[in-house]
Amino acid sequence: MKQLTRLALAAALATGFASSALAQASEQFFPQLTYRTGAYAAYGIPWSNGKVDYLKMVNARDGGVNGVKLTFEECETGYATDRGVECYERLKTRPGVAVVEPLATGITFALTEKAPVDKIPLMTMGYGLSISQDGNAFPWNFPFLGSYWTGADILIQHLGKQAGGLDKLKGKKIAYVYHDSPFGKDAIPLLEKRAQMHGFALQLMPVTAPGVEQKSTWLQVRQNRPDYLILYGWGVMNTTALKEAQATGFPRDKMYSIWWGGTEPAVRDVGDGAKGFNALSLYTHGTSSKVMQDILKLVHDAKQGTGPREEVGNVLYMHGVITQMLAVEAVRVAQEKFGKGKVMTGEQVRWGMENLKLDAKRLKELGFDGVMQPLATSCSNHMGSSAARVYAWDGKDWKYTSDWYQADEKVLEPLIKEQADKYLADKKLARRTDCQ
Repeated sequence: MKQLTRLALAAALATGFASSALAQASEQFFPQLTYRTGAYAAYGIPWSNGKVDYLKMVNARDGGVNGVKLTFEECETGYATDRGVECYERLKTRPGVAVVEPLATGITFALTEKAPVDKIPLMTMGYGLSISQDGNAFPWNFPFLGSYWTGADILIQHLGKQAGGLDKLKGKKIAYVYHDSPFGKDAIPLLEKRAQMHGFALQLMPVTAPGVEQKSTWLQVRQNRPDYLILYGWGVMNTTALKEAQATGFPRDKMYSIWWGGTEPAVRDVGDGAKGFNALSLYTHGTSSKVMQDILKLVHDAKQGTGPREEVGNVLYMHGVITQMLAVEAVRVAQEKFGKGKVMTGEQVRWGMENLKLDAKRLKELGFDGVMQPLATSCSNHMGSSAARVYAWDGKDWKYTSDWYQADEKVLEPLIKEQADKYLADKKLARRTDCQ
């Protein structure tokens, strides 16, 4: 009797697991690599909340994608590369996995060699490996909307305009204060190329992560007296840099950051001390857009919000919403080719990511009218758009001070191909042959 009981229990458990697996296989699963703890939690939390709230909203508003429900599970990385890889390995086997966003450049670098083997695309909006814009060299990486190279290129264009022309940068000194990690190092080749082209002196000033100690860096800034300072910081490093600039008297209106500096957490504790600080923006934040109103109504009013209601529409929250929208739309596009109402595989979603066409009409349909620039990808172009604007902190909010810039592909393309070819040679890989 005991043996029969054990067998019956085992059979019941097996049936339960099988039913669970079948249920999950009918849902599109989105792994969430998050960091809600550690030195970068202030940035990771709203970013992740935006992603999860968008999934909840699409399920509530649309019933998923053509009837396919969207599910997720979070795994805490603490922004650490090794923990990020562990999370990826654990979640990649879940039924319905079709795309992963690493949420950190270091994790992206580590997963870039795994993605082709697992056939799971990596989505990195505004970060990651800049040369992965080249879809012929990196078939599984998608740095949507921009990279550290496009950001650096646009910043130099803007500084040239401020100076009266790029030729006026000759003889100028531009300090590059950067997070001493794959994130901060990634932009150096582009900045060095621009320095060579325009004759300015590039001063490299790495900051050890997490960036709470910057005294020696700002001593260099005081001694070298750069004309402009470009900041590539993350988390507490941005706030610390602004406080040090205030303490040393470096004018904040001469400081320019990649989009990660143009966030509420970067300036919140500095207030008027950050007034004049400039940063790039990939999209319009706030709650006026239809997508934000839908999230407030269908998620937060229903008491299903992942975080506090007041963060909805903040810069990093919006970043999360847009990244998740791009992943969901890739699934939708893939279904148009491979079957509506079906769960897509990683290979199918990669096709969807290579065939995204988000024009103004489609963005309006999705509720993103006025939020972002149109995006169109291809098998060779995995970025789709490289537009950004400059805004400045006025002590209370971010105010736009420029029109949209586009990264100069005439500068980027040869450098991307050169560096991508080097990467492929080092890894003993070849360019893909199935796309022109």
